Amino acid sequence: MVGIVTAMRVEARCLTSSRLPFNARVSLGKGAAIWLCGMGEKAAREAAVGLQASGCTTLVSFGLAGALDPSLRPGDLVLPESIHAECILPVDLDWRNRLRQRLPAHLSVASGILAASSQVLTSAGAKRGLAEATGACAVDMESGAVAEVAASAGIPFLAVRVIADPVEFSPPPALLNAVRPDGSADLARLLALLLQGSVTLGTLLRLAAQLRVARATLMAVVQHAGTELGVASDQAHN
Repeated sequence: MVGIVTAMRVEARCLTSSRLPFNARVSLGKGAAIWLCGMGEKAAREAAVGLQASGCTTLVSFGLAGALDPSLRPGDLVLPESIHAECILPVDLDWRNRLRQRLPAHLSVASGILAASSQVLTSAGAKRGLAEATGACAVDMESGAVAEVAASAGIPFLAVRVIADPVEFSPPPALLNAVRPDGSADLARLLALLLQGSVTLGTLLRLAAQLRVARATLMAVVQHAGTELGVASDQAHN
């Protein structure tokens, strides 16, 4: 049984068309279960522990990432070989390679190191600093915690992450105030930010375009993964 940890609804919808409850285990058939946990390492750790305790024998961190390597663009898939958190945490390379072999040739796939961060990186400088400190090509907030739980339990771990924002363009700090715990937008707060000029329409349109490209890649992974993620491709939402 594959246990899939995902932070945001926009990520979860690439795996299932069902409206998931927040912060709870949901079965995706016989092969997988998903836990929509919200952003951050604490939430991801609790989700991973819950999935493992409920019988999942492998764990996946699934969703979006930020680029640390300037050559990575929105829509590029990152299948890391290790996670840089407080220590270096392993990815099951046999599992990673099996998934990689199932994917279509048109997908751009990066390997290397995925860094864990305790916060959203909102500047190119912060991304470059983390890249220099870790040697990582990409960053997210949840994979480190999920990898840690898997390592402690002695079960396989896999990260499936797609670049949503390149090094030179990040979500502005003000925008984080308009995001709910499950990653969905608080429209009233978003409108207020627009009216105040704290966030521009151009920025929102660019972020939305990047997100569409990233989701298309996540959908392609689910469509071609077969049994590797335990999710039937016809469950995914277009």
